[in-house]
Amino acid sequence: MSPLNGNSRLVRSSEDVVSARQLVREYAISAGFSLVDQTKILTAVSELARNTVIYGGGGTMTVEALNQSMRRGVRVVFEDHGPGIADIGEALRDGFTTGNGLGLGLGGAKRLSNEFDIQSEPGKGTRITITRWK
Repeated sequence: MSPLNGNSRLVRSSEDVVSARQLVREYAISAGFSLVDQTKILTAVSELARNTVIYGGGGTMTVEALNQSMRRGVRVVFEDHGPGIADIGEALRDGFTTGNGLGLGLGGAKRLSNEFDIQSEPGKGTRITITRWK
């Protein structure tokens, strides 16, 4: 995966998806996440990174360590300049897919995150931010 800067990476291939998981795992371990919480954020990252490659035509992932008062967390942002999502509510519905998958991706990523934000505009791309707290 090609670095853009210290915590941002290009996500353009299946190899980049693996590298994205490895980078986020390092942040999760550093934040003191349990194995269960590591698995949750890594599962969400895998799905969102794959979506960035498959549906967004590639993009970027930015990872950030969070320290707020007594809690620690990890925030991950995926951004692409692909076709965007016309109906975000429908895209989050379990069973919805534009490909050959099970249609659990975006909704599943949302459930695995403590915070989830999606911004998308048809023809301009998509930005998804997830946060997991320890």
